[in-house]
Amino acid sequence: MLCQICGKNPATVHFTEIHDNQMSEIHVCERCAEEKGMQASAQQHKFEIADLLAGMVDSMTVTDEERVGHVACTRCGMQYSSFKETGRLGCSECYTAFQFQLRPLLRRIHGDTRHRGKTPARGGAGAARSRQIQRLHDDLQRAVEREDFETAASVRDEIRRLETEAQAERADAGKSS
Repeated sequence: MLCQICGKNPATVHFTEIHDNQMSEIHVCERCAEEKGMQASAQQHKFEIADLLAGMVDSMTVTDEERVGHVACTRCGMQYSSFKETGRLGCSECYTAFQFQLRPLLRRIHGDTRHRGKTPARGGAGAARSRQIQRLHDDLQRAVEREDFETAASVRDEIRRLETEAQAERADAGKSS
């Protein structure tokens, strides 16, 4: 897309304005944006994901202990209060050190507390079953924490059924090779 002012350079600065439910967009190059005084405005409105995370952490903390942030990572020494200010963790061990504070945040942002990544197209059925089994393990853990043992037993039986199916498919695949 070319600059809407000079028509020569690629548009790298994009503005969207909504006024009286009408949206207007302008796409300009950096040079034209600077000449028209738009670049400074764009710099003012920039934000970092770390700032967004820090804000979310503040809005989600409920207890005084979470707000104060006296918990510290044993590896790097970072305190939870520092994470709240910056939105950045110090090392991989911080996830463990701050797990109780981070779980609600991660669940809210990602919908889960585990990173699952993408699944390749081939072998998708087996991977889908593995994800389903992992979700059921999470459900089982939550049911046990709630002391809902009837649901836990049902989930446990479903896990066993799926694992038995997976073993049977692996055995069949081994025979046909």
